Amino acid sequence: PPPLPPPSAMLTSRGPALCTALRRAAPGGLAAFHSSARRYRGARVAVVLSGCGVYDGTEIHEASAVLVHLSRGGAEVQMYAPDVPQMHVIDHSKGQPAEAESRNVLVESARIARGKIASLAKLTTADHDAVIFPGGFGAAKNLSTFAVDGKDCKVNREVERVLKDFHKAGKPIGLCCISPVLAAKVLSGAEVTVGHEEEEGGKWPYAGTAGAIKELGAKHCVKEVTISFPGSICCVFLNSFYEAHVDTKNKVVTTPAFMCETALHHIFDGIGAMVKNVLKLTGK
Repeated sequence: PPPLPPPSAMLTSRGPALCTALRRAAPGGLAAFHSSARRYRGARVAVVLSGCGVYDGTEIHEASAVLVHLSRGGAEVQMYAPDVPQMHVIDHSKGQPAEAESRNVLVESARIARGKIASLAKLTTADHDAVIFPGGFGAAKNLSTFAVDGKDCKVNREVERVLKDFHKAGKPIGLCCISPVLAAKVLSGAEVTVGHEEEEGGKWPYAGTAGAIKELGAKHCVKEVTISFPGSICCVFLNSFYEAHVDTKNKVVTTPAFMCETALHHIFDGIGAMVKNVLKLTGK
């Protein structure tokens, strides 16, 4: 069979109007349509984990989404976790505490990091351009006492130090799901989102978190995980918009993730919007 023409020729053959529209929309080539195509090379990003498993540690899907989007963004990643005992251990098959068990946050987090992880005590702003905290109940149980104490919670000493150090250095901080409560507690006046402020029939089961954030003195901004548009309104390349809130003053970027009951791919792409904005703020 005859050889296929090059992609540029195939594109042109579809019509000058389509070719022109594509080039205007993506002057850097078709790869630019990929929401996490590499643009910000060289950013050194720390990812702080809180264990392994949604009910007593890091939400694994969220951690994976963060890591995939950082990889596509060309970032150099180092993972950290505090070397402390978990608040408790949850049997994820039953959703109940495993009373006879105890686990270490750093040891459990190493499962997600494939063993390449360091104690949070070693994390410094000098070695990184940004820091990201995935969600999961570990953020509210192991990185803080929010799950028990709400607005009166305490934040792990090393977590508090990291947040304050990155804020003082003017380096971006990304958080998703429940982890924005950490910034709300530590960074006075920060703007964050955990999604909506009403449960709306179970779509936002943790909506009460927004009220606690306000009580902590932070500003809560209502955001979606994704905003969909009718096909007649959107162009062929866009049928949804993924949201992250960017507090430009404090360089804090947040997105609701699993605070919302929605499809996994929406969670993944919403986290992508957060990661993209964090990388953009690094200036790399």
